[in-house]
Amino acid sequence: MNFLRSNAFAAFTLTAALTGILSLAPAKASAADTPRLTDTIHKLDTASAKFQSAQADFKKDLYERVVRDTTTQTGNIYFVRKGPATQMGAKFATPAVKLVEFKDGMLKLYDPGTNHLQPYASGDNRARFESFLTLGFGGSGQDLIKAWTVDDQGSESINDGKGTLAVEKLVLTPKDPSVKNTFTQVTLWVDLDRGVSLKQEFLAPSGDKQTAFYTNIKYNQKVDLKPFEIKCKGSCS
Repeated sequence: MNFLRSNAFAAFTLTAALTGILSLAPAKASAADTPRLTDTIHKLDTASAKFQSAQADFKKDLYERVVRDTTTQTGNIYFVRKGPATQMGAKFATPAVKLVEFKDGMLKLYDPGTNHLQPYASGDNRARFESFLTLGFGGSGQDLIKAWTVDDQGSESINDGKGTLAVEKLVLTPKDPSVKNTFTQVTLWVDLDRGVSLKQEFLAPSGDKQTAFYTNIKYNQKVDLKPFEIKCKGSCS
């Protein structure tokens, strides 16, 4: 599966989650190295405890190093906390409509154009699968340092579509070698008060890069799930 040319968000969820997260061994949280990182982890834990939902517009720039070409995709995404679990969904508007849903331990990818539905069960690895899918959206600081070596590079400013906010730049290096085969580094620009990312960057070993920007974030508000519903036309292929 090509990292950038597969179905939009599937490039992230499937390649990363299925080839990496499903093979993760249990890890212990490592101690934070600096007072700033200790404070950041604490703030993420606090924000995670308050997180109920987030919805945002997104723009993804997918850079393929071999051909030096960038493809841009846009759409809307949501995360909803349901008890101990998190449900997420994404609707791509350009360049073509695609739907992604993670619910009750099942990841579904739907292409309305071909009426093709592709389901993937997370099975016994649901918790790890979910923690990766929700990376930067409601995840706790403790979960973060279990799977990643975190370099806190300090505060920066980013416009979220409504105004300029202070965010913390966190550079993540995967602890598990199988994840390194997919992503050598992930960088998050996180609003620590809400526990949501305004920008994410995923770097693959090939030099391919996915950069996502999240704007107009609605935090802890009721999410209308109807636009994200997957409805096959008759029987899905």
